[in-house]
Amino acid sequence: MNDPLAELKTRARLKLNAAGGRQPDLRLRDCLHAVARDVGFAHWEHARRVLGGSADPGEDMGTFWHAPGCSSLLSLWFSDLVQARAALDSRPDNVLLPFKRQFLVVDESFIVELGLAPDSTAWAQAQRDLVKAYADDAWRTLAMLRMRSPRHTFA
Repeated sequence: MNDPLAELKTRARLKLNAAGGRQPDLRLRDCLHAVARDVGFAHWEHARRVLGGSADPGEDMGTFWHAPGCSSLLSLWFSDLVQARAALDSRPDNVLLPFKRQFLVVDESFIVELGLAPDSTAWAQAQRDLVKAYADDAWRTLAMLRMRSPRHTFA
């Protein structure tokens, strides 16, 4: 299954079931918000919009494609998508990722820090541009792989 949104819903249900009555006020919506925050979104609706493929270019995409360890790595940051794509064109081994309302052009070490394999065929299918590939099959595949990354790779 390549549905990152369904994965989050499952995690929320598991979280609710794990509480097992120890937290009588805990509701599914609370768990949905918690699991959304765990993977880099402000709240459930934010995650639903982005992971569901409804976000528009330049909209806040959260920190889903960023990890705490990435802060010490060199990457190119852009507020303008055209400039980001120009930088990507001049760096054939790099990848363009969304970050909040900005764009990052990153190298292999950044991808590894996200808990992903830089040699995955999904990167080529996405043409190394996760803004352009947003919500297509390659993007969903990479998003699911990102969801399965170790917990410490999320902020």
